[in-house]
Amino acid sequence: MQISPITEDDLEAILSLNSAAVPHVNRIGVDELSWFCDNASFAKAVKIDARLAGFMIGLRPGTAYQSLNYRWFCEHYDDFAYVDRVVVADWARRRGIAEALYRDFSASQADVKIMTCEVNIRPANEASMNFHRRMGFRQVGTQEVDNGEKEVALLEMRIER
Repeated sequence: MQISPITEDDLEAILSLNSAAVPHVNRIGVDELSWFCDNASFAKAVKIDARLAGFMIGLRPGTAYQSLNYRWFCEHYDDFAYVDRVVVADWARRRGIAEALYRDFSASQADVKIMTCEVNIRPANEASMNFHRRMGFRQVGTQEVDNGEKEVALLEMRIER
């Protein structure tokens, strides 16, 4: 397993992997993905034998990102590491990829004491919710997004250093 910054060569495969994960993550285009790569605190891909196995985008407060979920955390926390999306390919699940990405994001933001994210509760993403609970996340709020089409659980995890 190799974790490295997302490169231009990764964009097409990442967009395809992201699209396969909708509605559990929002659909994005190449412009938004490129924006993340230029502006996110964390934009990394995981490869196994040179094949894309997963990726994560993470942000800190103060980024010009208009996501309702990110904005919720900006309004309720002074500082945090926000996981905007983490996606693992079906063939690569149960290999510790998401956990490795979370550890890498946390380590790269050494001054952060809280990691945040959201998980769909409508439509439900039980596998993701179970994963986040095992990682130590707890629910701190909910909100409806996408004009009421989705409801998310807003989660936090205190990082002990």
